[in-house]
Amino acid sequence: MIIASDPITLEIVKNALSSLADEMALVILRSAYSPIVRDSMDYSTAICDRNGDIVAQGLTNPIHLGAFPDVMRILVGNHLDQMKPGDAFLVNDPYGGGGMHLPDIFLIKPLFIDGELEGFAGTLVHHSDIGGLAPGSMGLQATEIFQEGLRIPIVKLFDGGTINQTTIAFMRANSRTPVELIGDLSAQIASVDACERGYAQLIQKYGSAQFRQFLGELHDYAERLMRQEIAAMPDGSYEYVDYVDGLGENPEPIRFQVRINISGDSVDVDWTGTSPQVQGAINGPMPTTTSMTYVALRSAIHADIPNFAGYMRPVRVSAPLGTIVNPTAPAACAARGVIAYRMLDTLFGALNKIPGSRIPALGEGGPSVVSFSGWDNGQAWIITDGILGSWGGRAQKDGVEGISSPGTNLSNQPIELIEARMPLRILSYTFAKNSGGAGKYRGGSAMVRSYEVLASDGLVQVRSDRRDHLPVASGEGLPGSPSYTFLNEGEQTRMLPVMPMGPIRVSAGSKLVHLAAGGAGHGHPFERDPNAVLDDVLDDRISEEMAREVYGVLLGEFGRSVDNEGTIARRSTGVAPALLTEHQQAIFSSTNTPSTLLS
Repeated sequence: MIIASDPITLEIVKNALSSLADEMALVILRSAYSPIVRDSMDYSTAICDRNGDIVAQGLTNPIHLGAFPDVMRILVGNHLDQMKPGDAFLVNDPYGGGGMHLPDIFLIKPLFIDGELEGFAGTLVHHSDIGGLAPGSMGLQATEIFQEGLRIPIVKLFDGGTINQTTIAFMRANSRTPVELIGDLSAQIASVDACERGYAQLIQKYGSAQFRQFLGELHDYAERLMRQEIAAMPDGSYEYVDYVDGLGENPEPIRFQVRINISGDSVDVDWTGTSPQVQGAINGPMPTTTSMTYVALRSAIHADIPNFAGYMRPVRVSAPLGTIVNPTAPAACAARGVIAYRMLDTLFGALNKIPGSRIPALGEGGPSVVSFSGWDNGQAWIITDGILGSWGGRAQKDGVEGISSPGTNLSNQPIELIEARMPLRILSYTFAKNSGGAGKYRGGSAMVRSYEVLASDGLVQVRSDRRDHLPVASGEGLPGSPSYTFLNEGEQTRMLPVMPMGPIRVSAGSKLVHLAAGGAGHGHPFERDPNAVLDDVLDDRISEEMAREVYGVLLGEFGRSVDNEGTIARRSTGVAPALLTEHQQAIFSSTNTPSTLLS
């Protein structure tokens, strides 16, 4: 018998599903093989109801928020009549299966309880290598998806509990790192199996019909909360434009334009005006675009909305076909992460125009990626190292450092594990002095990581941005600092493009340093508490010159106290932010020279 639900029971069910999705994530974390999964945590977990609608997602990667709905729509729409207990499906195809890029492989298991389909357990893992022209399967130089690796339509990995060894053989044969690939896939299998056990316990506790009712009510609850939050925003059209610096030796800026239309309790997000798709691997299939829209909107609201698909109902996302945010096949998309973060910045820029917005100044623009690879005694070694991250200054606090962009809940890879498992030495991992944008609340300091190659031969690839188009400040703050990559080979040091079109060969003794962008500031620098500026000098974040020329703070004898009279006099000049920006950039550049960064 179905009984009327109550708020306490619904809260218990909601939290049970969230805990189960987190348990799935922990299973992958503890059993994965490759550094990008085990250490960087580039994966996601999800639970869906019998219709394929999300009812929980693990506390993993927000960039995947919009991916599961598309995959599930295609899976349920085309394969429902083929499903039976013991089945599990694989897919990574962005143009036929709802995927994002080929390294992201979904494993989805239908959950049958007492012979009835009651839901789905889903995992998405970024695999270390799935073939293609570049080690790591994220070569920027690819011009079509056929160059990027093994393309998997929706296929059964398990059929009635029996694994498809032919599929496993194809995957092994197409990966440079088959041990890591199958190890990480095994972690996905263990994850969905754990979900199946926990989900069955919930069904058995409440009964199938009652549990389905709970899920329907929680979908409606998530929708109500989302509509309330949207309705609290003033109606209007809010637009913003931002750029990716571009590809290769002679980059051309790539435009991102968004219009957020708020009407009553619904929102329409339109990407008309964005640049066409490009001849390079940074095109973002539509699931990436919807994902970043959900991330931005959920970051901008106050309510703690559960991860039920109902919250997506009031949100409509559109993008012209053939643009970089909605490309047509066979556009390459392996390195689409860089534009995902630029979409997020563009959305934040538009949302910041809404009265009462809590959006901070823009951060570093997403993690930079430095990938090293090579062969040792017939075995490939690959590391895809994400360098994160520096947020912009907030309305009442400085920008944070060393944690991921809001768009991706990744983790920094530990130096000890890199050096233990790869022929690399980490020479430095630190904050760049005089970096980040000045402000009443400064942007986060830029991250610096430098490497020395120990292998006799190898390749390096870099995906970065925000060299020419700096993170944008708010409230008279100063823009963030630019990103740079320098490669030293013997007596020669050269600066690399933000996104070189192809791997660069390196050898033993080659040194590479990447300086990521720093977060932008919020509020005029002359409004910053002089004692906070003093603390930054004492912490060696900024120099006395930066304190004096950009923040207008003079220090006393020995530089351990504030010269209050001198500071008042200096700040009374009222220097415009544009001139302060020139001073800031000059001091940053003189501090962070190639020789200094590589020393």
